[in-house]
Amino acid sequence: MRIIFMGTPKFALPTLQTLLSSVVGVITQPDRPQGRGYRLQPPVVKEVAFAAGIPVLQPQQVDTAESLSQILQLAPDLIVVVAYGQILPLKLLALPPKGCINLHASLLPRWRGAAPIERSIMHGDEITGVTTMYMSAGLDTGDIIMQEEEIITADDTAASLAERLAEKGADLVKRTVRAIIAGTAPRQPQDHSLATWAPPLTKEDAIVNWQQSANMVANQVRGLNPRPGATTFVAGDRLKIWQAKASNSTRAGQPGRILEVRAEDGIVVACGQGALLIEKVQPAGKRSMTAQSYACGYRVQPGDIWG
Repeated sequence: MRIIFMGTPKFALPTLQTLLSSVVGVITQPDRPQGRGYRLQPPVVKEVAFAAGIPVLQPQQVDTAESLSQILQLAPDLIVVVAYGQILPLKLLALPPKGCINLHASLLPRWRGAAPIERSIMHGDEITGVTTMYMSAGLDTGDIIMQEEEIITADDTAASLAERLAEKGADLVKRTVRAIIAGTAPRQPQDHSLATWAPPLTKEDAIVNWQQSANMVANQVRGLNPRPGATTFVAGDRLKIWQAKASNSTRAGQPGRILEVRAEDGIVVACGQGALLIEKVQPAGKRSMTAQSYACGYRVQPGDIWG
């Protein structure tokens, strides 16, 4: 089986490493400027492929005649896609004899789109999973091949959940490819009436709405860690909240009002329902720190209003 692998971020690595002996080419996004110096950095997938001596293509647009010609020259039997970052044209989907399959980080048809891990945590889901599917023209609408569930724990962040789903997804892809080779891969159409959507995160998604319940704000904090980070405003300055949970405080107040500054565990902020215990924050232009350190350094007092 000659496989072309298409993927870009860290999430794609376990699957690439699982398939490495069969991969004849890797397609990933172009190098991008990153960090404070905005230096060009290669995708992690590219680095692994280079180390294994596998040819790498990085087209700006994968749907050009030049890109399709280069892919055709690699003569793939199957294309495996994991978080590549571009919509594949129909000509490409029809190119390999065994088709194009995709690993998606949700139990489709729930959370179709670019941010399924973040959206599942922000929504308060208790169970998610991974899905392999045959790719079609629609966004994550293809027939399901296999699925595997994963529990979302109370302290999961997008980072911790993504790490587990990446490993579970790699195993699912391996089993899927074996089934395709054997001609036993199932094919189950999705129930489109059950679809929910996970669009890309926006700046508005990051802003904390203190009118929401403490549980919802805590889910937002977890779902946006490590990026872009849940954000509130303190005297006009941005403050990112990296770690928080619903508080056991019985006090109440205007949403966004500081109820308590605790030396032992953090800052308690009133929400529309309940209160939030904030444990780790990051002021604009500074490193992350405990809420206690922030409270001391920035003189946070009960009665202050955030938001």
